Amino acid sequence: MTTTAETRTPSVAANRTTGRERLAGLAQRRGSVVVLVLLVVIASFAFDRFATVGNVRNIAIQSSFLAIVALGMTFVIISGGIDLSVGSVFALGGVLAAYGIQWGSLVGLLLPLVGCGLIGLVNGLLVAYGRLAPFIVTLATLLGARGVVLAITDEGSTTRLMPRDDLLTRIGQGTFLGLGIPVWITLVLFAIGVVVLQRTGFGHSILAVGGNREAATLMGLPVVRNTWVVYLVSGLTAGLAGALAAAYSASGVTIVGEGLELDAIAAVVIGGTLLTGGAGTVGGTLAGVLLLRVIQNVINQVGTLNANYQTVVSGAFLAVVVAVQAYLSRASR
Repeated sequence: MTTTAETRTPSVAANRTTGRERLAGLAQRRGSVVVLVLLVVIASFAFDRFATVGNVRNIAIQSSFLAIVALGMTFVIISGGIDLSVGSVFALGGVLAAYGIQWGSLVGLLLPLVGCGLIGLVNGLLVAYGRLAPFIVTLATLLGARGVVLAITDEGSTTRLMPRDDLLTRIGQGTFLGLGIPVWITLVLFAIGVVVLQRTGFGHSILAVGGNREAATLMGLPVVRNTWVVYLVSGLTAGLAGALAAAYSASGVTIVGEGLELDAIAAVVIGGTLLTGGAGTVGGTLAGVLLLRVIQNVINQVGTLNANYQTVVSGAFLAVVVAVQAYLSRASR
């Protein structure tokens, strides 16, 4: 009898440990969704204007531009990197779209994709082949891209307007089934992102690289190639988001995108992606984006709070999430 009890005890303890690990992992991956649902329910009862069709559409369209940027950032952070340049690249994408549209819609779309994609590629090559710190590299391109924006716009004194009858502008301002076309583009991109991350060798590879770069190299994974590819993707998504934002406002404004890199990082981390890399989901990032935008909208609904509190709340929320992630990571060991 004693022997049987002793042999079963480790098994029970192991089962309890496994259950605790699963619960910690689930909280890390799905916590943002639960908080988002609770916040939406509370806000719907607390504010009459929150659940209106117009406000929901506004949250959706404002979320779409950040979400596209955060999608590229998700792949970078999962791989163990960081991209601080996306805010400036976003602004550059908008200015290039407004500049290029004078030669047609196709140029207005391709110019920001090519220009911003090149910046992402430079980031990736310097990180992958030059073995430079991503923080330093992307900080440099943040400043460089913002400098290009100021040069194109004569230090911000020139704002290029986009014709409202142009195809690209109609895409940015158009609607389909009650939602803005940029929202549908965002949903399509996130669906592709889910498939790429979960169902392809590339997605599995960057998860492995973010988890343990040395081990991924020993396994024969294309670590260097995949490293520069994620930065290229980040540049492309930031440029596309900037072009769509410019089309939505029908102008390429210089000051847009300031601090957007912090919002993107916050959304990715709040969505459950580890800041140290190796774990994360595309769906979680979308929930993180929506959560940030809903919080900002609620602050606007209150009315008595200054808009600067949005940044304070976002920063505080990010600090709490990172602390919780650290706790859950220890609990799952």
